[in-house]
Amino acid sequence: NIKLILDNSKRRLYFYQMIKVGVIGAGHLGKIHLNILSNSDFNLIGFHDTDVVNSEKLASEKGYVFFKEIDSLINLIDAAVIVSPTTTHFEIAKKCINNGKHIFVEKPLTTNSKEARIINKLANEKNIIGQVGFVERYNQAFISCREFIDKPKFIESHRLSDFNPRGTDVSVVLDLMIHDIDIILKTVDSKVRDILSSGVSIISETPDIANARIEFENGCVANLTASRVSLKNMRKTRFFQTRKYISVDFLNKESEVVEIDSDNNAIPIMTLELANGIKKNIVFN
Repeated sequence: NIKLILDNSKRRLYFYQMIKVGVIGAGHLGKIHLNILSNSDFNLIGFHDTDVVNSEKLASEKGYVFFKEIDSLINLIDAAVIVSPTTTHFEIAKKCINNGKHIFVEKPLTTNSKEARIINKLANEKNIIGQVGFVERYNQAFISCREFIDKPKFIESHRLSDFNPRGTDVSVVLDLMIHDIDIILKTVDSKVRDILSSGVSIISETPDIANARIEFENGCVANLTASRVSLKNMRKTRFFQTRKYISVDFLNKESEVVEIDSDNNAIPIMTLELANGIKKNIVFN
């Protein structure tokens, strides 16, 4: 499990030990993680899932090693990718941390904040590296315009999806809206002052549609809507700030930055900058 790398620019050889990783949970997302890890520089040891029949079929088709006992897998790895149902995250993450294994956990980390704080505290005590799968942080549409987002005054976010029973073990807030909450907390440099929210259950036993208004101490207001019973898919967030408007389409990986130049008494000019670097100037006559 030692890999050799040749750096031609410096004419040096580097050795490093490949990190041994195991995947816990082989559902829809688990299969994606298995595929990515099997084609990466990580050393994929195998996976564990409670569905033995489907797991043995997956192992036979893809060549992954299936571990019926979770402890057998944990004993052989350096890090675990936890992609099991949300209700099991807490106990599995604790088990991994107590065994000295680093963790990557698909969002949400746990079903409630109390359990999340316990996991965070335990990881710090055990010197464990942990990460939650907030993939929108790395969406190119967001990255391309992140530098333009500065002290937003108002934020509007819509995350709409058609119904998928896969995420209904938690509410639409933890299933979908959590991505937008994460992005907003990363872009607003202020503490939360107040939250007003509402949610209704349509199909599942937990809220399928939710709206939240988050007010920050610096005056910024964020309005978020999430639905998993929509007829169309949308993942869009808009940031409004002084003389600037930024739109991020997370679904189509597109972004727009609109800047209004109206110094003194000059005719306002709106500059539109797209994610691909193209700029357009619009003059208001």
